[in-house]
Amino acid sequence: MIRITELPIPLDDTTHKSVNEVLREAILDRLLISDVELVDFTVFKRSHDARRKSSNITFIYIIDLIARDEEKILSRFLNDPHVISAPDTQYYPPVRDTLGSKTRPLVVGFGPCGLFAALLLAQQGYKPIVLERGREVKRRTHDTWGLWKKKMLIPESNVQFGEGGAGLFSDGKLYSQIKDPKFYGRKVMREFILAGAPPEILYVNKPHIGTFRLTGIVTAIRNKIIELGGEVRFESKVTDLLIENGEIQGVGLENGERLNSHHVVLALGHSSRDTLRMLEQRQVFMEAKPFAVGFRIEHPQSMIDKARLGRFAGHPALGAADYKLVHHASNRRSVYSFCMCPGGTVVAATSEENRVVTNGMSQYSRNERNANAGIVVGIDPKIDYPGGPLAGVLLQERLESLAYELGGKDYCAPAQLVGDFLCGTASRELGGIEPSYKPGVHLCDLAALLPKYAIEAIREALPIFGRQIKGFDRYDAVLTGIESRTSSPVRITRDPVTLQSINVLGLYPCGEGAGYAGGILSAGVDGIKIAEAVVANQ
Repeated sequence: MIRITELPIPLDDTTHKSVNEVLREAILDRLLISDVELVDFTVFKRSHDARRKSSNITFIYIIDLIARDEEKILSRFLNDPHVISAPDTQYYPPVRDTLGSKTRPLVVGFGPCGLFAALLLAQQGYKPIVLERGREVKRRTHDTWGLWKKKMLIPESNVQFGEGGAGLFSDGKLYSQIKDPKFYGRKVMREFILAGAPPEILYVNKPHIGTFRLTGIVTAIRNKIIELGGEVRFESKVTDLLIENGEIQGVGLENGERLNSHHVVLALGHSSRDTLRMLEQRQVFMEAKPFAVGFRIEHPQSMIDKARLGRFAGHPALGAADYKLVHHASNRRSVYSFCMCPGGTVVAATSEENRVVTNGMSQYSRNERNANAGIVVGIDPKIDYPGGPLAGVLLQERLESLAYELGGKDYCAPAQLVGDFLCGTASRELGGIEPSYKPGVHLCDLAALLPKYAIEAIREALPIFGRQIKGFDRYDAVLTGIESRTSSPVRITRDPVTLQSINVLGLYPCGEGAGYAGGILSAGVDGIKIAEAVVANQ
């Protein structure tokens, strides 16, 4: 098989021909071969270059193909780095002989990390037992809408807790910057496709699925785990670890039940604060880690499309435009956009009573009127919240309680127009942009919500972002607070080789809650790695 990289296809070229026709012609021209010599081809990756959006936008492809006499073709391109022998991108699972442990592995948490840890363990014949504190996806969706529409929070079933994890109610982004030499990421993608995801997620540059599609996909993977002998228990909250002589013996549940196992996969979400406190009591080694806090910002999606895509804004082949921004402020703070959701909504994401948390969400279509993203400031435990391993959790709780107060104490979120925020004036009325946050917003002065250094850094960054994206700092853009759960403020430290807790043998901390992932794809990849470690450590 041959791989061609950096194969350009101008967007205008696909106006009168199908994409496959244009690609086939481009491959023949690039390799200087006839049509009969090209047997087949697939798209490995596709991105687009919009730097010359005033004239044309170009798709950039990586193509894997089968041709007649491939050795002869490759010999003509020995000095061309963009025509090479295609690498093997297949994921190969670990090889096991027999099940060494007499107890079934336990997987605590059923977000992306727990989902893929359980799936691989089940595929390897280990019949895992999954323990999820929240509810199955259909009931969880109903409960989440209860907060958004009726201001009724169910602490164990919401945006943070339940089947699918926090990533379920998000944009469904499936891209990451992790290094992946063993193609774990493609294993995640292929399993999603087998469960009903669109095949394009395997090759587009920034794939996403969206919440409504994710719900069905997660259900299908759960059923696959059960068919392979696994067990999934909902509303099964782990409240204790059974540890003897530094080795895990099992877990205790809230209902008093004890489950024995020598292998416990701890796939917590970043909001499992009560579980983190239990781990601290059980002296499982943890340490505070950096995270970020800030606000959600909303603009018309049409404005973002025009700024990023020019005359091609709205083109169906391009979809809703996104952005990624960063500014290093004069007070040495980094301000950056986080979890940008094109054509999406800002959602209520608290899991605790009397607190307000925001997050962003998009459907697969990305056709809502607003774009939103977190505008957040990085903070560090060594400087900003010194203390024990849970110092960052305490900071999050304090800020989220303050957001609840500023929002009116009814789960509405505090909000402010960008122009008023930059001027230091409390907002009194909205402009032309209607905030999407449900159950609603309460206009105020957001300066009271974050530490002074964070407010200063964001005020400096917004006008600079406005120079990069015209209108980004427009007066009536809406800021909504608080974006506080960008990542876990804790790392449950594990051995880099065995992937077990450094002081509890048989305990495997993983995913976002343990500080080893940040998003659906990286969490799924970490789950696969952990499952491999369980197999290796039998």
